[in-house]
Amino acid sequence: MLHVVLYQPEIPPNTGNVIRLCANTGAQLHLIEPLGFALDDHRLKRAGLDYHEWVTVRSYPDLGEFLRRISPPRMLAFSSRAQRRYSDFNYRRGDALLFGPETRGLPADVLLGLPPEHCLTLPMRPGVRSLNLSNAVAIAVYEAWRQLDFR
Repeated sequence: MLHVVLYQPEIPPNTGNVIRLCANTGAQLHLIEPLGFALDDHRLKRAGLDYHEWVTVRSYPDLGEFLRRISPPRMLAFSSRAQRRYSDFNYRRGDALLFGPETRGLPADVLLGLPPEHCLTLPMRPGVRSLNLSNAVAIAVYEAWRQLDFR
């Protein structure tokens, strides 16, 4: 199983879309506080449709608490500032895929706290800022799941 970790997500519909993605792929969803919305936000529920029953969403006061409680074998950070392409990485069961908030991405101290080879990027055309959070998560999750033979 894969872990999807959203670090301080800000936009409820993006997190709702990720809930739906996790329900369909079997990934677990973890949210690192502070959140830009309440977990009972109607926009979150609308985007997640009726998939909330198929996925457990857990929240943590900070990234350290997530690491203490879940202890994933590897944490992989996705950032437009990383150099290694997400598709050039060999994923394993239990990997935690970490994504930053929509307006600012992962903080430098989080990226610097990981081995450089665990910081991954999704290729984009020059001059554009970033992909939508839920789209980026979907691309990464499906590549990891594909490599795991969709098990």
